[in-house]
Amino acid sequence: MWGAKHHVLLVVILICICDKMYFIYCLENGLARVPPMGWMPFERFRCMTDCTRFPKDCISERLMKRMADLLVSEGYAAAGYEYLIMDDCWMETSRDEATHELIANTNRFPSGMNDLGNYIHELGLKFGIYHSMGRKTCMFGGPGAARHIKLDAHTFANWGVDYVKMDGCFTKEDDLDTGYPEFGRALISTGRPIVYSCSWPFYKEKVRPDFKIIAQHCNLWRFADDVQDSASSVIKIIMKYSKMQTLLAAHAGPGRWNDLDMLVLGNYRMSYDASRLQLAIWTVVPSPLIMTNDLESVRPEIKELLLNQEIIAINQDSLGRPGKRIMVIGNIEVWVRPVNPVNAFGKKSIAVAFVNMGGFAPCPSCPQTFNVRLLRIGLNSRTGYSVMVPTLSNITKWMKIYNYSIFQDLFNKSHVLGLFKPKDVFSTRINPEGVTFYKFTVLPSY
Repeated sequence: MWGAKHHVLLVVILICICDKMYFIYCLENGLARVPPMGWMPFERFRCMTDCTRFPKDCISERLMKRMADLLVSEGYAAAGYEYLIMDDCWMETSRDEATHELIANTNRFPSGMNDLGNYIHELGLKFGIYHSMGRKTCMFGGPGAARHIKLDAHTFANWGVDYVKMDGCFTKEDDLDTGYPEFGRALISTGRPIVYSCSWPFYKEKVRPDFKIIAQHCNLWRFADDVQDSASSVIKIIMKYSKMQTLLAAHAGPGRWNDLDMLVLGNYRMSYDASRLQLAIWTVVPSPLIMTNDLESVRPEIKELLLNQEIIAINQDSLGRPGKRIMVIGNIEVWVRPVNPVNAFGKKSIAVAFVNMGGFAPCPSCPQTFNVRLLRIGLNSRTGYSVMVPTLSNITKWMKIYNYSIFQDLFNKSHVLGLFKPKDVFSTRINPEGVTFYKFTVLPSY
């Protein structure tokens, strides 16, 4: 009888063979078919280890269990946020002297990682953990994976880990190209399904990252600086993606995603408009939706954004097509992503984000009106477009008859903007450092 381990290995072997017939990446662990969603402590809680003075905020099993409970009780898990991912600062400063295995900090994780994993799994969630490719971890300076790659992969599998975030500090750049693939193979060899998140391209400073190779070994990859709790940080990451988008989008799809880093919605400095902006672009790219906040104190209007099912559905769209910035006029950008449904003529529905990057000289704090002919942003289906709302069935019939389009405002479920022909000019008004976000659902027939 073959176990799960052998089935995983067989899938990988068969797909690598099939690679000669059509293009499929050899890392095909069946995971991350859509961008992962979940929660991670790092940007919000950093590396707080003083549980005496700050028991509620320190990196500990208490924090992780509290967030696991809140993911479920506050509706986040039901919305799709299923991964609870430990970041740095969870381990002891040295390995077990006898076995050389990694050890969780005994003061802050007295029950051990097996217990924590069981607690997370019993809630219907999945367990993620942080590690680093080099000699030490990035912030805490705990033991890294160097010279212990296979051992650490099996340790994580034994703890019931479902997701590994692999950082790249304290390692030579030349070693990244061997270390990251080696750890990926080690994860597969455990027989346990484990999503593999890499920081590989971020640490490639001397040589341009080979994203074709990276996508063969990682389910997702970081390429930009750590996100901070500010609109300027979010915009910086958006700008980096837009500059690299041709290269990055070419290698993204089901099982392999560009990771723009965590969602910082619900903390201290992000305005409501900036929060909408981050969520919209992370959805268009699409990036994993990994929150970093205190779920107990998220403001109601931000929680509503994070639980917006229409936006989540676009982020998780099964087509897996990446989005791009297609237009820049002054400080206004237009971002589009093809999504389901697709009609009989092969025309896809399209999610469109209109972004005001700020800095409009005549009035930096003023909203701006932006007008664009719909054909210029790819809305060229002769069948027209419809919003998928049951109460609009009569309007949908009109659209089929008159070849009109109707637009769904994704941040306002009840806001119907009217009917438009593909050659009409669409007008939207965008707040500074803000976004308006719409879905155009293609009609099935004339």
